[in-house]
Amino acid sequence: MGVIVSKIKGEQQVGYVDSVMDAVGNTPLIKLQRSTPKGVTVLCKMEAQNPGGSVKDRIAKRMIEGAEERGLISPGKTTIIEATSGNTGIGVAMAAAAKGYKAIIVMPQLPPMYERYIICRKFGAEVHLTAGAKGVPGMLTYLRDMLAKHPHMWCPSQFENEDNPAAHYETTGPEIWKQCGGKIDYFVCGVGTGGTCNGVGRYLKEKNPALKLIAVEPTESRVLVGKPHGKHVVLGIGAGMQVKFVENLSPGQEFAEGRRGIIDEFCHATTDESCEMANTLATREGLLVGPSSGCAAKVAADIAARPEAQGKTIVVLLPSSGIRYVQHPVLWTAVKDEAKKALPTPPDMSPEPLLRWESDRHN
Repeated sequence: MGVIVSKIKGEQQVGYVDSVMDAVGNTPLIKLQRSTPKGVTVLCKMEAQNPGGSVKDRIAKRMIEGAEERGLISPGKTTIIEATSGNTGIGVAMAAAAKGYKAIIVMPQLPPMYERYIICRKFGAEVHLTAGAKGVPGMLTYLRDMLAKHPHMWCPSQFENEDNPAAHYETTGPEIWKQCGGKIDYFVCGVGTGGTCNGVGRYLKEKNPALKLIAVEPTESRVLVGKPHGKHVVLGIGAGMQVKFVENLSPGQEFAEGRRGIIDEFCHATTDESCEMANTLATREGLLVGPSSGCAAKVAADIAARPEAQGKTIVVLLPSSGIRYVQHPVLWTAVKDEAKKALPTPPDMSPEPLLRWESDRHN
């Protein structure tokens, strides 16, 4: 492996990595300045800075390399297939391209999948689309059928594979602890597979048992506290499943409000609140993030407003970039409608007038 470019005392060290896989991790931690209450330090773990653009690069790398180490898969023989709402699929597609595997990504046939579809295809992966109305269970049914029919296929099984939380226990957690200098009072993250919450939570709790671990769901789908799953578009979390990596933190315990193992609190934000917070981070902090990031950040801001949070440090994990959600039905709607008016098709190619549009005069 080459040497990652870094800065020490203002001097840049020139180096390289041997593969894109070696560039996964070591993402920055950025302090919020203008969108949270004073007297509280809120730090954002910017997972969009991974080479594939999301936190899921970490588990894609760990699951595939773990299978290679165990002799379960090899390039040229194995086809990797995974069911995903998108970001894991992109991470798997990137890793497959870098390592020489054929990949098939299974995702629901829904408009918000647009960017994920074209990115996976750009990496050379095949994409199979399942009925959107059947959600994650429908994708998993199709996945199981494919695995049963094709023995050469292997699935990372992100909802079941222990390499998922291990990736966060071994990398994300230690990075956060080091970046904070050991000063962290709350860790906030959304729950999709539960791998981040499980892995980072375990590591940080071992370092600081007093740390508060906050798990985040969409308000519309609070299945981890025993409530029914409802429709939402906070993509990447709130899968509507009582996931293994949360269940295993306290096996047999009823899914209900209150503590669960190392998780101190289950919090939530609506789709609209999540998108509003994502927009706030863009316009007030210069951070372009997606709806699940907005959901976690909204909860972090709510916690920062509590009297007991004064003087404390809150770290919130932001999974991916907002540029990946241009087709999202809420997040980009207003600016997309404006852009359609500003940039008509076909364009007016007449030379006058010179100035055709001022965005602030059309809002």
